[in-house]
Amino acid sequence: MTLVLRPAAFVLVMSALVAAPATAQQPPTQPAQPAPAVAPPTVPKGVDLPPGYLIGPEDVLTVVFWRDKEMSTEVAVRPDGKVTLPLVNDIDAAGKTPEQLRAEIAQAASRFVEEPTVTVVVKTINSRKVYITGMIGKSGAYPLTGPTTVLQLISMAGGLNEFADSKNIIVTRVENGQQVALKFNYNEVRKGKKLQQNIELRPGDSVVVP
Repeated sequence: MTLVLRPAAFVLVMSALVAAPATAQQPPTQPAQPAPAVAPPTVPKGVDLPPGYLIGPEDVLTVVFWRDKEMSTEVAVRPDGKVTLPLVNDIDAAGKTPEQLRAEIAQAASRFVEEPTVTVVVKTINSRKVYITGMIGKSGAYPLTGPTTVLQLISMAGGLNEFADSKNIIVTRVENGQQVALKFNYNEVRKGKKLQQNIELRPGDSVVVP
């Protein structure tokens, strides 16, 4: 018995045979890939901060905003104690710890940036200085980047001149709003006597060598 296909049935059979392999060859659907994580910004390394450090004029700071390079900047503290930042404009910095300044910058920037993440790094300390003058090798201001005694400062300044009055050196400093004078006998300290005279200097102290 011979099977005879009508034209319409023949078209349907051929369409099914052609469509079946095409469907089998379709690749499986790939699962959606999660968005790559955003790496945090590279924060520059700052200097080691001395105990009790507070930001002062001429200190150099690096302010880093995560995901906002245009607001990130390096800035020096002005003589009036302020720094100028993009969008935030002027903000008081002197007399504050880096963490206190970071919190204030974040609060000020929240007017322009949603949930700002801010880091404040102290790049250079220029505000902590002591001074030495008189019959010394090299008078002037010296950075106080770590614990420094009177004897160490004299050495840093090149030592006493030949005709210096080494027994009557004076250290002047401000305590409780009043200027005081502390005596330093270089000869005694060199011999290991009355070592309490060899005090640790504070920012703003002046050593006078007559």
